[in-house]
Amino acid sequence: MAERLIVIGGDAAGMATAAQARRRRDRQDLEIVAFERGHFTSYSACGIPYWISGLVPEAEQLIARDPATHREKYDIDVRLRHEVVAIDLDRREVTAVDLESGGEVREPFDILMYATGAVPTKPDWARTEAAGVFGVQTLDDGSALREWLDRDPQPRRAVVVGGGYIGVEMAEALVRRGLSVTLVERGEQPMSTVDPDMAGLVADAMRGLGVDIRTGVQVTGLSERDGRVAAVETDAGPIPTDLVVLGLGVRPNTALAEAAGLPLGPTGGLRVDRRMRVLGVPGVWAAGDCVETLHRVSGMPVHVPLGTHANKQGRVAGINIGGGYATFAGVIGTAVTKVCDLEVGRTGLREQDAQAAGFEFVSVIAESTSRAGYYPGARPMTVKLIAERPSGRLLGAQIVGLSEAAKRIDTLAVALWNRMTVDDMTALDLGYAPPYAPVWDPVLVAARKAVEALAR
Repeated sequence: MAERLIVIGGDAAGMATAAQARRRRDRQDLEIVAFERGHFTSYSACGIPYWISGLVPEAEQLIARDPATHREKYDIDVRLRHEVVAIDLDRREVTAVDLESGGEVREPFDILMYATGAVPTKPDWARTEAAGVFGVQTLDDGSALREWLDRDPQPRRAVVVGGGYIGVEMAEALVRRGLSVTLVERGEQPMSTVDPDMAGLVADAMRGLGVDIRTGVQVTGLSERDGRVAAVETDAGPIPTDLVVLGLGVRPNTALAEAAGLPLGPTGGLRVDRRMRVLGVPGVWAAGDCVETLHRVSGMPVHVPLGTHANKQGRVAGINIGGGYATFAGVIGTAVTKVCDLEVGRTGLREQDAQAAGFEFVSVIAESTSRAGYYPGARPMTVKLIAERPSGRLLGAQIVGLSEAAKRIDTLAVALWNRMTVDDMTALDLGYAPPYAPVWDPVLVAARKAVEALAR
């Protein structure tokens, strides 16, 4: 008799797991049922800001595989608009509610994949019935926001609350849509994933785009008029608006797991081993934004919600469920984004992370250009490196620049992953031609500067 795999969550981690398991086991050996509470499967949530802005014309372009493809190619029973509301580990079954009809179904499982992703942080002041307040966590969220932007009367003013990746990307998207945009950030700078000196460059670029950035400001509530949001209330006074976008970060979506007795770690994410098995619970696996993982530099558990990790973790889980062997080696926190023409990349530890982890370190900032200085189109680039003292091991890196900057972080990520020292890095054989880099690439310039700082 075939085993039964139940997948909770139909996006990156869940469907990657299902597809990989199917590649290794046919229907006579493994039946697969996937529950997804939304209207879409296997889509790029990271692409939502670019759809909102109009750079990506159609929502369908963000969908990698629709339910029909999963059914036809992988023989996966995908059930959209079904929310799993309970897991019974003793009876080995899940309870799901059909969100359209209200009906309830119970389905048995031999193997369970928990891939519920993350949920947005939503403080009490944001819990309102007023229309015009949006998150952008899912494609359904993006659809609701697009509909609001296109309806009459069209909004003219927007407030984005939170200056992380989603906040800065959505601020740019709304400016491109022609709105007057204010970004409110509780901290001293937007983009807290980089150090303050680098975040200042991001803030300057956003102001140049026309975004009104208000830092050190705490939101206290929302005001409404005629059932629509009318202002964001702050400790520095109200900000009139027609639209509010929440970009306050996310947390692991583990309420269902916790209720079932599955183990959570200090980050709030599910605890899994390197094969993506939930610790101490046979037959239960988890992957994606709902799990915590190991940071390879600090050695600490972290929650880093990115589609890259979700896809890799889902692939690992699916290979193992399918009878193979694979492991997920951890993360180093590599990420890139853009704000208008400014590109931002980061990997490893920030200064505050290195301090918290107990490292002694030096940090340096190097200014360079994306191409040979005499070549047309050369643009400035700032590279920051953090290196352990006295070993010189690279601990973290950040890049901010105007052209061909962000993806240079990949060179630094590979060096970090392989525990290279900044002295090792000065000898890296990187590609050179005037249209692509100076004779001393910005990465090498920064590495040399770090070596000099360690020698002092």
